[in-house]
Amino acid sequence: MTRMRERPAASFPSPFAIDIPAECDGWEELYPPHAVFAEDRRAHDEGRFWYQIGLNFPDPIHPFDCVLQDFVNVGLSQASARVFVVPPSQGGEYRILNGYVYISPNSVTEEEELGRRAELFARRAGFYYENWVELDERWREKVQAEIAALDALEVPELPEVEDEAVVLEARGHGAAHELVVAYDRLLEAFDRLSQYHFELLILGYGAYLAFYELCREAFPGISDHAVAKMLSAVEILTMRPDEELRRLARLAYDLGVADVVSGTAAELELRSALEGDDAGRRWLAAYDRAKHPWFHFSYGNGHYHHHRSWIDDTALPIAMIGSYVRRIAAGEDVSPPHAALRAERDKITEEYRALVPAGLRPAFDTRLELARTVFPHIEDHNFYVDHWGHAVFWNKVREFGTLLAEHEFLAEPEDVFHLRHDEIRAALEDIRLHWSSGGAGCPRGPRYWPPIVARRKRIHDAMREWTPPPALGLAPNEITDPVMKMYWGLTSARVREWLGSSGDEDGHTLAGLGASPGVAEGLARVILSPGRIDELKEGEILVTTATSTSWTPVFTRIAGAVLDSGGVMCHAAIVAREYGLPAVLGTGTATKRIRTGDRIRVDGDEGRVTFVDRA
Repeated sequence: MTRMRERPAASFPSPFAIDIPAECDGWEELYPPHAVFAEDRRAHDEGRFWYQIGLNFPDPIHPFDCVLQDFVNVGLSQASARVFVVPPSQGGEYRILNGYVYISPNSVTEEEELGRRAELFARRAGFYYENWVELDERWREKVQAEIAALDALEVPELPEVEDEAVVLEARGHGAAHELVVAYDRLLEAFDRLSQYHFELLILGYGAYLAFYELCREAFPGISDHAVAKMLSAVEILTMRPDEELRRLARLAYDLGVADVVSGTAAELELRSALEGDDAGRRWLAAYDRAKHPWFHFSYGNGHYHHHRSWIDDTALPIAMIGSYVRRIAAGEDVSPPHAALRAERDKITEEYRALVPAGLRPAFDTRLELARTVFPHIEDHNFYVDHWGHAVFWNKVREFGTLLAEHEFLAEPEDVFHLRHDEIRAALEDIRLHWSSGGAGCPRGPRYWPPIVARRKRIHDAMREWTPPPALGLAPNEITDPVMKMYWGLTSARVREWLGSSGDEDGHTLAGLGASPGVAEGLARVILSPGRIDELKEGEILVTTATSTSWTPVFTRIAGAVLDSGGVMCHAAIVAREYGLPAVLGTGTATKRIRTGDRIRVDGDEGRVTFVDRA
């Protein structure tokens, strides 16, 4: 039950008026003080609008994982407020409530300030837009170099006695120093990667928003997906892993090893079955080439440490290769309909361009060209940062967890994620103090940390059973941030809808954002965990809180998609359009109201989901 204080009519519950289950008592200690709602800044927090970003963080986060929220929020806000000086946005703030992440946009609405910021933005953004291709290529090189440095970082061993080279080379420092330096470098590299994350992304969304707003000016009734269609059929890197799976399926068919590949679920068994002949070895060589880097693809969105990637667990990619093999054997074309989408894109673009008022046509052409130029980066950055970079980072943290477990500070390496990043640094100090003295002392860690971890595990399990309110605080008059609008689908209109009703009164429909056009009817499959996406059957409609780019292969076998969250430029919307699937996003409550087995109709044109028959 939720306690409600007196609030203005246009408001959501106060963040200070939410009942938290007793089983979650003490949850605040899992996160840094700056991350939680606090009485000493109550007036500030109650006067803002807070949105639970289920698109990125549908589950409660672990203590260590909060470092991502810290670093990413700095990167996002800094790019908007300090670097490019985006006129209507100064980034945002975040808070955690019982493990769930909320964000609040810092919108700029004063005309004088907007004008001042616009002058700065024009010069700075103009430089990037004019040199986009070169700067994007340089960005990719920087990010890959940072990932390589993360991957190469070594967690030093603490030997019984230092190697003689420390003396003979007169190094002057030993393993105790290298240990904390390595951990600091880990965080430093991840912070830099998080800064790179938003170097071009903010401008990418800005260019799309500029084209979108021009279209709305020229055609007030134009749908969001009609605008998005004019930017579809563009080559994006996040489709590449799925393309690699299809290529491997075709190769298995061509080499005559299709039966083995489609009938084997585990990589070790697959290797054993194929290593005995030349055709099998050729297929395995191609498979190994595809794994790096394309299997550095998180099963989730890369924002949680427990969303392991394909490189850690190859079950899904192997299963999808097998599925593609069987479909190829049945004579099916497993390629996405790129040619049809490109023809449709060109057709709809010409139709709208012909109707654009003459005075707006030069701006239409310029903004369309720029939006198409920047569009690939909006998706490609996800593979480089959220998937490849984060996969390497989480696994490197696990190596520090192994060290802490070896010294009995933790019961098992995975427990490292139940400590905050500053607590890990403190634990390493404890270890090196004990080690440097020859082991004669008594470190506190083995007695101090395990009980804390055990308590936090119980709290975290309880937090998973809790449903967070979708929004908190005062409803904003206007939302101006381009990322909020395009990625999260957080617009002023959507907020007003949440304050009212998201469906009809008799409960037969759900309203949302029509993110990909078309109509499909089928049985719903509610998926709440990335680990269960293999349960999806041919022709079903996926219902989930959010998807990530790694779910791309399942879009070849579903009839449509319904999501609780997301905007017209989120990954689910983009992939659905590329595969020609109807999708309704931003419903808010689809996973609560729809059950697996319900027959539903998804109308991506109108942004509506209708119950045809209840399970």
